Amino acid sequence: MIGRLTGLLVEKQPPEILLDVQGVGYELLLPMTSFYNLPESGQQTTLFTHLVVREDAHLLFGFSHKQDRTLFRELIKTNGVGPKLALAILSAMSVNEFAYAIEREELSKLVKIPGVGKKTAERLLVELKGKFKDLQQGDFFIESTHLPAAEKLPNKENVQIDDAVAALIALGYKASEAEKMVKKVANPALNSEQLIREALKAAL
Repeated sequence: MIGRLTGLLVEKQPPEILLDVQGVGYELLLPMTSFYNLPESGQQTTLFTHLVVREDAHLLFGFSHKQDRTLFRELIKTNGVGPKLALAILSAMSVNEFAYAIEREELSKLVKIPGVGKKTAERLLVELKGKFKDLQQGDFFIESTHLPAAEKLPNKENVQIDDAVAALIALGYKASEAEKMVKKVANPALNSEQLIREALKAAL
């Protein structure tokens, strides 16, 4: 099992990246909550990883924090939740926000995540409620309920709406819905990653 990778960030195309580790390029899928913490292309980064082996593909998922990977692993153990849906959940909410939603039984927040219907949300509440209280704070669940601030990057002439829309579609949103979400928060001062973050926040 590949547990952690350190290398040069070669390409960033939400939710995918290419990481060069001593000449070997690893393709990883990241939740947007981890994507926000990435450095610029060409810089070194370290990610915790989880490998999903399927008959038709080996998929490598990356996470900026260990507790993100812990939650991902808990999610895919839940009946009816696969890696793609777990990625969408972690993209829409931080670990802390998800934990609070589960403990407070906030069904309405969960069903706003693409792919999470009422039955799936109810199953998540039943199977995960109480688990957060038993885990050590440093391992899974930290006190702050705020997402890490996205780095302020230089303004660009064109808003990267197409990239943001494509990333939301990859996370499970319909094309028309993704376009509407991005256009609602479009701002020339935001890059594609920041657009995605604002669109996801506005949707909850």
